[in-house]
Amino acid sequence: MNTYHVTRIEEPDFGCEGRPEGQEIKDKVYLEEEITKEETIIFMEDKLLYDRDIDEGSIVVVDQDGRLQKAEDQ
Repeated sequence: MNTYHVTRIEEPDFGCEGRPEGQEIKDKVYLEEEITKEETIIFMEDKLLYDRDIDEGSIVVVDQDGRLQKAEDQ
């Protein structure tokens, strides 16, 4: 299983209108593969990132559902 370093997370900018109610928000997550240093960009649910305590600098893996999981939680 490949391990990645979260280098950057970009949240969508909704301007003065704020976040839309009831809509799933996806953040743009920049990953760097630990060995090859290849960069990958994925979109991940904002709530999932918060629930799993994933932030810039986290070491993660992609689980069987295609979602990020902290490497130490494996």
